[in-house]
Amino acid sequence: MPGSVQRALQILIELASGPATISELGRRLDVHRTTSLRLLRTLEEERFVRRTDDGRYRIGPRMTGLAQIALEGLDVRAAAAGHLRELGAACGHTVHLAAREGGSMVYLDKVESRHAVRMYSRIGAAAPLHATAVGKALLAHMPESERDDLLGEPPYERFTAGTRTTRESLAADLARVAEQGWALDDFEHEEFIHCAAAPVRDASGAVAAAVSVSAPDMVVDRARLLALVPALTETAAAVSEELGWSREPPTAAPPDD
Repeated sequence: MPGSVQRALQILIELASGPATISELGRRLDVHRTTSLRLLRTLEEERFVRRTDDGRYRIGPRMTGLAQIALEGLDVRAAAAGHLRELGAACGHTVHLAAREGGSMVYLDKVESRHAVRMYSRIGAAAPLHATAVGKALLAHMPESERDDLLGEPPYERFTAGTRTTRESLAADLARVAEQGWALDDFEHEEFIHCAAAPVRDASGAVAAAVSVSAPDMVVDRARLLALVPALTETAAAVSEELGWSREPPTAAPPDD
């Protein structure tokens, strides 16, 4: 891929996570300011990016339109189905696929546990963002301001003694989630159910959904639940690849011709 094309695509991927200045883009991508400006001007002319009043660049209307067309043709549930069933068969516990709808997470698909004692849930049911592993897997990768707008003013609704109800306690938890790459619901939504979840990313790298494993503590203790995390994160990565995400770090762009 020619260097200028690759750099332009990298700029669009960076802007997908939020507006940025020319200097910020240059530092993130290790691209000279002159090169960034040239590419941004071309992208702006074609309406792929837009320059805001404060001098930052953001995704433009043409890019938004193309993304909408792509999303309309994308079925996250279909992409994940086989991987969810493989994980369910391997671990024997309840496996969910969930995505955000408004201010909640909604279960899109489910593999039922093999155990008689299991978590009750149903496809289409809503779950709170701040008190579930699937919700925290999403929140941990959102800009703080967007997250605050979504959650509203604390205290957040309490479901159990373990629910994070303050902004500070939830933020500390989400920082751990972002660092380790997976989230834990440590009896925060239901008294006897604990759950681990990992984020599912789309082609831009944004978190589009989450995959989880849930079980009652009388069936699986904490140590055995955490032992499932490697298989869980591998499943989430496999689903992400189905959606166009690449787990390989981007290679350095070749010099312009």
